[in-house]
Amino acid sequence: MAKAMSDYICVREANGSSKDLASSFGVRFKSSRIRASQPRNHKNNFYKQLGMFALRKKIEDSILTAEILAPSALEQEEVRRIKQQKVIRERNLWDDLPEADEVLVKLAESDELVDSLKDLKFKAEEAKLIMELVETDAINDGLFKQAYTASMDVSKFLKRYEMSKYFKEPYDNEGACLIIESGDEGIYDERWAEQLVQMYIKWAEKQGHNWRVVEKLPLKGSGIKYATLEFESKFVYGYLMGERGVHHMIRASQDGSVSSETSFATVDVIPLFLGSEPDVIIHEKDLVISSLLHSEEDQRRKNPSIHIQHIPTNLTVKSTGERSLFANKMKALNRLKAKLLTILKNQGISAVEDIDKDMVLDARTQETRRYVLHPSKRVDDVKTGFQCYDIDSVLNGNIDSLIAAHIYNRSSSERI
Repeated sequence: MAKAMSDYICVREANGSSKDLASSFGVRFKSSRIRASQPRNHKNNFYKQLGMFALRKKIEDSILTAEILAPSALEQEEVRRIKQQKVIRERNLWDDLPEADEVLVKLAESDELVDSLKDLKFKAEEAKLIMELVETDAINDGLFKQAYTASMDVSKFLKRYEMSKYFKEPYDNEGACLIIESGDEGIYDERWAEQLVQMYIKWAEKQGHNWRVVEKLPLKGSGIKYATLEFESKFVYGYLMGERGVHHMIRASQDGSVSSETSFATVDVIPLFLGSEPDVIIHEKDLVISSLLHSEEDQRRKNPSIHIQHIPTNLTVKSTGERSLFANKMKALNRLKAKLLTILKNQGISAVEDIDKDMVLDARTQETRRYVLHPSKRVDDVKTGFQCYDIDSVLNGNIDSLIAAHIYNRSSSERI
């Protein structure tokens, strides 16, 4: 299953860098004769032609995928929208305002999805027409670039649409709060934590997600002690929840005393509720709230910090990114509530008092992934068994295949 997923999502850019991609747009796709007296030009043209061929293949593959998937997807979503409109007509939603809100939100989402699928069909048809013009050599570089951009938009949307079918859990469609903490072994752990932060930022940028770094504690040399990222886009929690756990970097020994050395950082993922506050009851008597106004850590930050411990479960949260103690307290409480809601869901209960403390999973005790630089280069996903051998691409934010492995693995486990 995991291997098949790499064919579905893990795609490397044919030309490697955006610079190569841009240069390939400046060449027409046509055969030409190169004189033997110009070997350098021959070589340059060969690589440009090869790059154009790879781009053309990607465009044609995206168009074909759209022609196969888009019509049925549009039909299904239009049927779903009609059913939701029927519910609104037949029920007196004024008698149940919470249900009314839920139905209207779903209808708005269906309207948006139907419009997006119609736009997708238009983009695919536009790209197909441009590619047909390639055959007649009646196309300029700008049109070819337009076809490539449209086809990549189509491909990205369809991948997200197909993936969203696996998001069936209550909080899968929410945003995400991602917390990265370095290990306690020194500078290499701290540098590794910073590298993970950059990996997730690059992933978010490639996906077009709204993100921001809300908390970050940099260290004097290099690296970070911890950082908190918030992703304010739908379904990001569904995508990233599999990232929770310990991430190890295995590299060659710096002094040659051992064959390899390991750095680690912990990643925690919490739902970030986009439309409402997390709804769960917690009692003030169960909380230990402290402010670290005079700690060494706080002296390196401008903002005050709030730490909250939930005594019954021993969960701890903190907030340091807001400008006031009150704002940090509210944010920390919301993070605690979000954590508790996911635990309630996982344990199949409805009251915080019924949580089995011994069954609460600690991200620091779960190994998620190994990024191996020595003796060979690869990425091993411990939870799914998925492997990827282009570690540089992964660290550059191309983690879709790893994310997909977790999503499919989770979906398979739920069906058993």
